[in-house]
Amino acid sequence: MVTDGTPLHRSGVLVRQPQGYRAFIPEELPPDPPIGLAELTETLSEADRAIGRLDGVSATLPNPDLFVAMYVRREAVLSSQIEGTQSSMDDVLAFELDATARRLPDDVEEVVNHVAAMNYGLARLTDLPLSLRLIREIHERLMRGVRGQEKSPSEFRKTQNWIGGSAPSNARFVPPPAHEVHRLLGNLERFLHEPAGLPPLVHAGVAHAQFETIHPFLDGNGRVGRLLITFLLVHAGVLGRPLLYLSYFFKRYRSEYYDRLTAVRESGDWEAWLRFFLRGVAETASEATETAGAILRLREEHDIATRDLPVNASRLLDHLYQQPLVTSGSVQKALRISWPTANKLVTEFEDRRILEEVTGQRRNRVYRYSPYLELFAGDDTEPS
Repeated sequence: MVTDGTPLHRSGVLVRQPQGYRAFIPEELPPDPPIGLAELTETLSEADRAIGRLDGVSATLPNPDLFVAMYVRREAVLSSQIEGTQSSMDDVLAFELDATARRLPDDVEEVVNHVAAMNYGLARLTDLPLSLRLIREIHERLMRGVRGQEKSPSEFRKTQNWIGGSAPSNARFVPPPAHEVHRLLGNLERFLHEPAGLPPLVHAGVAHAQFETIHPFLDGNGRVGRLLITFLLVHAGVLGRPLLYLSYFFKRYRSEYYDRLTAVRESGDWEAWLRFFLRGVAETASEATETAGAILRLREEHDIATRDLPVNASRLLDHLYQQPLVTSGSVQKALRISWPTANKLVTEFEDRRILEEVTGQRRNRVYRYSPYLELFAGDDTEPS
C-alpha cells in the first residue's frame, strides 16, 4: 500500500492501492474536531419537534401497528427503488395476497425481503443490542434468494468494491480496501453503543454516513444503511413506533444526498451533511404526521358510511388497513366467515366506493382500498 496524500481534515485519507487506483479510508468516529452542535441547534430543534408531533398523532390512531405496517412497506418500496427495482406498493400487496400471481415484476421479492429484514431487525432489537451481528443477520434476510444472493449475504466483504463506473480506476467513489473493513466496523460498533454525547438524531446521521462510506458488503449497503437510521432511533427511544423512514427524502434529493456525503469525505464537512439529514427528519416526520391525520379522517368517514351494515363491516375496515388489497376469498379467511357473506360484504364496499375492483375480470376479482392507498401516493415517482 502506498499513501500518496495527506489526511483530509476530519474525514480520512486517499490511499493508492497496488493496482493503481486510490481508495478512501475514513477517520474513526467520533469526528475530531467534534461536531459543531451550535451550528445545528435550529435544525435539530425543528426535527425533534416534528418527531414529537408524529409520536403524538400516531398514538391517536385506532391501531397504530397497522399504520406502522404500511410505512414499513412504503419504505421497502422506496429504498429498493433507489437501488434500481421497479416494484410498486401495489406489487408488494399483490405478492402478499398471492405470491403465485402473474404479471408481477421479477424484483418484487427483493422488496418483500426488505419488509422481512426490517421487521426482523425491529423484533431482534428487543433482545439483541444494535451490533455488527444484527447488521449481518439483517443483510442475510435482505439478500436471501434474490439478485445479489451470490455476493456473500451476511458476510463483510473480502474484496474491493466501488460506486459508479466499471472499475475502481474510473469509479465515482472507492470505499476502504477490504483489510481495513473490520477495524472500521469495530470502531463503528463502539460508536453505536457510545454516541460521544451526541444527540440521538445527530448520532444516527453520523453513523449512517460512516456506514455508507465503509460500504462493508458487496451488495445491499444502501438498504442496510437506511435501515440503520430507524433501528438507531427506535433503540434510543426517540421513536415510540418505527415510523420515520428517510428513503423518500433521499430519493427526492438524491443529488444533494450524494453531494453532502462527498463533502464529508473530501473536506470533513459533517455539519452540512447533518443539516441536510436533520431537514430530512423534519420533513419526513411532518409528512407522516399529515398522513396519520388523514387516516383518522378517512376511518371516521368510512365508519359512518358503513354504519348500517352488519358488524362484519367494521371488521373488514380494520382488515383493510392491514391488507388494502383483497379478494372475497381472502376476506372470508381473514374474517372467518362464509364465502357468500364475504362476497356480499365486498360488493357492498364496492357499491359505496370504498373498494375498487382492479382486474376487470368476472372471476378471481381483486379489490383495492384506493382511498387509503392514495394517502401514500406520489412516492413512486422521480422528482423533477
